[in-house]
Amino acid sequence: MAKEWAKLSHCERKKVGALIVKERMIISDGYNGTPTGFDNCCEDENGNTKWHVLHAEANAILKVASSTQSCKNATLYITLSPCKQCSKLIHQAGFTRLVYAEKYKDTSGLDFLKKTNIELVHLPF
Repeated sequence: MAKEWAKLSHCERKKVGALIVKERMIISDGYNGTPTGFDNCCEDENGNTKWHVLHAEANAILKVASSTQSCKNATLYITLSPCKQCSKLIHQAGFTRLVYAEKYKDTSGLDFLKKTNIELVHLPF
């Protein structure tokens, strides 16, 4: 389902989807894109990602933050392993499991999460 969610992204370079599951129920979802109220174009005229684009996992976590739910003891399913910035959010949010399909070119995020108690599962699609 995260792969399908990634298709909603307006980003040209990389489309990423994320789902947060807790007690066998999807409690949040997200994909990479611009913040609410901004133009949906994710890249500048040179093809570089704009600095304000939110990553899929950050979008999903922020949706939970504005609800009555919690990420504590939840699983994050994501199509691309997290960057180092998002890995901090994942750890702080209280996830116990991360399932990712593809490895991001910079594995710093995964390296950081290996030092935590979060179970990491690589599940290629």
